[in-house]
Amino acid sequence: MEEEVRSVHGTVVAVTGASSGIGRATVRALVNAGAKVVASARRQGRLDDIVREVGAENVVAVAGDVIYPEVSERLVESAIERFGRLDSLVAAAGVGMYGGVLDHSDEELVEMASANYLGTVWSVRAAVPRMKEQGGGDIVVIASVAGLCGGASEAVYAGTKAAQIIFTDAVDRELRPLGIRAGTICPAAVNTEFALGKGRTAGDPNLESVMVPEDIAAAVLTTLRQPRRLRTTRWAMYSASEES
Repeated sequence: MEEEVRSVHGTVVAVTGASSGIGRATVRALVNAGAKVVASARRQGRLDDIVREVGAENVVAVAGDVIYPEVSERLVESAIERFGRLDSLVAAAGVGMYGGVLDHSDEELVEMASANYLGTVWSVRAAVPRMKEQGGGDIVVIASVAGLCGGASEAVYAGTKAAQIIFTDAVDRELRPLGIRAGTICPAAVNTEFALGKGRTAGDPNLESVMVPEDIAAAVLTTLRQPRRLRTTRWAMYSASEES
């Protein structure tokens, strides 16, 4: 009988959006559980901080913007060069802007769509060939409940998250026979710097009762630890204070 909980100890995980929020909390959680991590984000200084925090023996940093496919390719190449394999991908990079459908510039909306959707596509396309060679792997995409139901003042953002969810559903169906699982974790509000100044205000007391990044990082670990006979395709998460 297969053990009920798989260990992530000794596995190698690539994490995008690793410099802050959910991505950073996920790096910490993975290293604490004994995994090796390749961490990607735009801000080199923030990546250097996380390397110092968790130890250079446990994490390698790859600076770059997820909207460019070559950054994801370097992420995977770095995993192989440093640790010899790639077992899982956590796609946590993203951009948030809240407001009406007419409230942002064309350039801002292109940035959000590129980061949230194409950034996910590029990272998955980079990781899958290595997972196929190894006979399996896990892909966890951090999406949003906005992509499941939409809502006022988030139409374009919700659309990018819906695209992530449907893309990941299709990837899971395509790659399941090869031993590769793909699923989305869809949080509601999380108290991070996400979308600050673009629909959110620092110090908003409403953020005090919502989830924290560590809650989502714990869900990532739970997903990766599932026995191979199980799959999590969509996991919607809310704080106890929110309406679903």
